[in-house]
Amino acid sequence: MKKAVQLFPSGISIIDSAWGGLYRGGTYLLVGERKTGKTLLSIQFAVETAKQKEVCLFFTNTRPKDLMIQAASIDVDLEYYMNQNLIIVVRVAPPPEPAQFGSRDDYLGEYLSDIITVVNQYNPTRLVFDEITPYVEFEDPIKLREIFSNTFEQIEDLGVTSLLAIREPASASTQMIFNILNTYATGVIQLSKKADSNGSTKSGIIDIQPNIGHTEGRFKAHYSIEPYKGITTDFKTPKTKETERIPDKIGNYIPLSEIKTSGEEITIPNFYSLEDFKLILNNQIAMFKTTGQVFTLVSFRLASKENRNSSLTINQLKHIIRISSEKKDKICQVDEKICVLLVKEDPKSISDFINKIKLNLPTDDPAEREQIASDIFFYYLKVSDSFDNADQMLAKMHFEVKDSINSLSS
Repeated sequence: MKKAVQLFPSGISIIDSAWGGLYRGGTYLLVGERKTGKTLLSIQFAVETAKQKEVCLFFTNTRPKDLMIQAASIDVDLEYYMNQNLIIVVRVAPPPEPAQFGSRDDYLGEYLSDIITVVNQYNPTRLVFDEITPYVEFEDPIKLREIFSNTFEQIEDLGVTSLLAIREPASASTQMIFNILNTYATGVIQLSKKADSNGSTKSGIIDIQPNIGHTEGRFKAHYSIEPYKGITTDFKTPKTKETERIPDKIGNYIPLSEIKTSGEEITIPNFYSLEDFKLILNNQIAMFKTTGQVFTLVSFRLASKENRNSSLTINQLKHIIRISSEKKDKICQVDEKICVLLVKEDPKSISDFINKIKLNLPTDDPAEREQIASDIFFYYLKVSDSFDNADQMLAKMHFEVKDSINSLSS
């Protein structure tokens, strides 16, 4: 059964202060070189889970004893939580060298797929894999994309939040692997450290970057690894205007305009500016050329006002598209058209998406729904080798739209 999407404390101070926590059912990448603090941050994440009396699965190829020693360095009694079965450490064997196994990709695929078996066994709410890099170094990037997406979409559907530690990409092949994982990630937490004049690497920069949701945006801060404290940052929560207190009891209804809020601009998850949308689209095109990962652009527009059969507005259509899309889909309004990047490769994805839009139209009357649907026109375009950049694809989307959404039946 799927659990509601909600934020919860992560135990990572900058995330909890800036974003309000992590999404239940999200998948986050923790990126950094060795000795940047990835394991310590993963331990803090796991301990925060245990403090809330929830279960965290902790996959690692480190001995549990060594993990407990690392936890003790930041004043965490990991064994206490392990004995309560709140943190379950699962030690995984290092993957074999290519010469030791007939098909390394098949072997790695079994490693990833077995995660679901363990998740079903222990029913956790959070999962840590420290670190996952050796287990995603597939020779065939297409196979990696298929197995990784299938594995972690199933885990997400169970409401489990995953924190996957991965090494900083250092070559074209490792960058490609990171790009594939990043396509399915809710956000990225990056740790980087440089030695000072004394050769010490005690402090560094933590950079949190959202891919989905977390409309507060991207934040950076200095971080330190403090004995008996763990990873601490100098991040300060941005100041906002004080919200007026709303009376506990209101005798009469009052308009929302009379309730003063923070005054911050309200942003909608999944909606991107044209500039950001182009960056995402260029990345998807580059991944297609590298890995063959197919995606589709869908464009919507309304009939001209004089030819419209309903009172549907472009803002209403934007809202309908937003609630009909999946969390990984990217949306952008270009002129009077609304473009949607469907990242999931599925022959039924377009028709399913259109059906959701039709079901979310603002009426319960089937005849009226069809009338409104006749005012919405669509055009869809699958990526191909003929496109080199986002501008070319978006230019193609400006071609005359020929079909209303009624023509794509369920």
